[in-house]
Amino acid sequence: MPSRPDVLERIDDGLARLPFVRGRKPEPLPITLDRKRIYVLPTRQGVLVGVLVLGMLLGALNYNNNPGLMLAFLLAAIIHNGVVLAHLRLSGLRITALHAEPVHAGEALALRLRLESGKRSREGVQLRAAAGEAVDLPASLHATGADAEVELTIPTARRGLMDLGRLRLSTTRPLGLARAWSWWRPQQRVLVYPALERSGPPLPGAASDGARQPRAQRSGEDTHHLRDYRNGDAPRQIAWKASARLDRLMVREYEAGVARDVMLDWQALRQLPHEQRIARLARWVLEAEREGRRYRLQIPGTTLGPARGPEHRHACLRALALLPEAGA
Repeated sequence: MPSRPDVLERIDDGLARLPFVRGRKPEPLPITLDRKRIYVLPTRQGVLVGVLVLGMLLGALNYNNNPGLMLAFLLAAIIHNGVVLAHLRLSGLRITALHAEPVHAGEALALRLRLESGKRSREGVQLRAAAGEAVDLPASLHATGADAEVELTIPTARRGLMDLGRLRLSTTRPLGLARAWSWWRPQQRVLVYPALERSGPPLPGAASDGARQPRAQRSGEDTHHLRDYRNGDAPRQIAWKASARLDRLMVREYEAGVARDVMLDWQALRQLPHEQRIARLARWVLEAEREGRRYRLQIPGTTLGPARGPEHRHACLRALALLPEAGA
């Protein structure tokens, strides 16, 4: 269960939105946290301890109590050192790379960041996105000169290229009396595939009438029973002897019915709303992949395929994700 942010943490978030605070504009990687971009404020406990020390100091001065003064100055020095050490816990930390595999809108995105600890231990440092929970840096970054990958979960809502927003590194170590933090906004955006239609009609041409068509009989390796190799054909269908003789890859065609190429046509769904068209085509792309069917995607300004496989699936889903909004 996530902890409720305290008042000073909300103040931190408000300060991070001010124009003069670094991290407002997108920045390319790598990024090194230096003293100019690290900020420190007391935590709730730090404010309470500070008030108590101030009260002790005023009381000792009022009653001319030297031991009380010494204790007050000692506690003030400890608080000061806690603030400095919290700042140093972030200083020199380096973010070198980030990566995220595309997901469909509505799913959680796993953002992976590569960090280098530099010359100091990073124990107690947390990473948090503007929308999402904080995660602790891995134990491997507690050692100096180490590097490690951190995974951050970010919710997605819309298709397209998503701005990651501000990411925050923060710590309250070692004493919990001060919070040091640094914001930055990654320049890199991540791709979010369209949301999938929950239910709907099957693939075009999936019915038994015409979904499959007979091809040439499998009788030897004569060239009139073969065709040129196409991207997505299974290696076991390659006729190696004929390919060597003709100096190009040839593929056998069999008498058993072979699935036709599926046409996924934007114009054929003109009766549907804009986003529902995209959701249905995205679902059909995945269904065609599951069935091992070659498919062609035809959308405004782009035609992809026919082909199948991970690269073609990604190209189709990317094209659907980057379609303009309705009315744009």
